[in-house]
Amino acid sequence: MNTEKKKTAEVRLQKFLADAGIASRRKAEEYILQGKVKVNGQVVTSLGTKINPDQDIVYYNDKKVEIKKKKIYLLLNKPENYVTTVNDQFNRPTVMNLLHSVPERVYPVGRLDYNTSGLLLLTNDGDLTYKITHPKHHIDKVYLATVKGIPSEASLNKLRRGVVIDDYKTAPAKVEMIHTSSNNATLQITIHEGRNRQVRKMCEAIGHPVIRLKRIAIGKILLGDLPVGKYRSLTPKEIDYLKNI
Repeated sequence: MNTEKKKTAEVRLQKFLADAGIASRRKAEEYILQGKVKVNGQVVTSLGTKINPDQDIVYYNDKKVEIKKKKIYLLLNKPENYVTTVNDQFNRPTVMNLLHSVPERVYPVGRLDYNTSGLLLLTNDGDLTYKITHPKHHIDKVYLATVKGIPSEASLNKLRRGVVIDDYKTAPAKVEMIHTSSNNATLQITIHEGRNRQVRKMCEAIGHPVIRLKRIAIGKILLGDLPVGKYRSLTPKEIDYLKNI
């Protein structure tokens, strides 16, 4: 804001908000455009705005924003029937209700559907959130999908080549048949895209709708045997892996 400040000390406003744990960088941009952010008492709506964190005072929703000194990185085994938002307009339980003893405010990295369980990352590191969720990084996400009926090899090959959903063709997926019973099958499906309800729509496209869906891995980060509804801190090795993607 002050043109006399050293350029090297300045950062973009949306990055500052992300670093402070307010939201991901893209979500912070929405807040700026919506007029929810002030710098030195003035509403700022330009995404090109830069600030000096040591001298400018930033407010979000009229509350002073400060950089969190401690970064938190969590892995949660999300239960079904929870939403991956901080608040829900329908008063459904959110994953934040499961983080009773976390000292800092964290935010979900990406999302899992209400009816989907499994691996969910949460952090107050906005830069890491941006990196993991940006499509250009092509991070594999692995799901176990229990589907109605038993797909033929031809149907599985359609998923492997890509299927058309919502007027676009999905990228090729890795698909393995893990288990079958008389009425359904469990597939392991690996994708790197993250479109809304993508795995469910892919399975519907081949005529085998999903009965149950669980995410078990993001890249090299594995859910393992973490109990449903519980969380743990990422290890230093896991954090380094994500930061170096």
